[in-house]
Amino acid sequence: MQNKYIEYAKVFKAFCDENRIIIIEFLQDGEKCACELLEQLDIRQSTLSHHMKILCDSGIVNSRKEGKWTHYSINKDGSKYAIKLINNITNITN
Repeated sequence: MQNKYIEYAKVFKAFCDENRIIIIEFLQDGEKCACELLEQLDIRQSTLSHHMKILCDSGIVNSRKEGKWTHYSINKDGSKYAIKLINNITNITN
């Protein structure tokens, strides 16, 4: 049962940083190269890598390598799961 909550926490962790929320908004238009995200956010590559690891671990974002760059996109199934998770844990039962 505890594993379930670890997975839940990964999803919520993805949304608890303003840079990660900005990244998710950038990805709404479609796949973006890490270089594009770096330009938009004005952060270091190591900081971007940290944020992207959290987003990918949560299942919200997909990554794929192409040459020296990584490209990121929103994972539709991960997004649906996050919505379902919020609905499930905030459902009030009487």
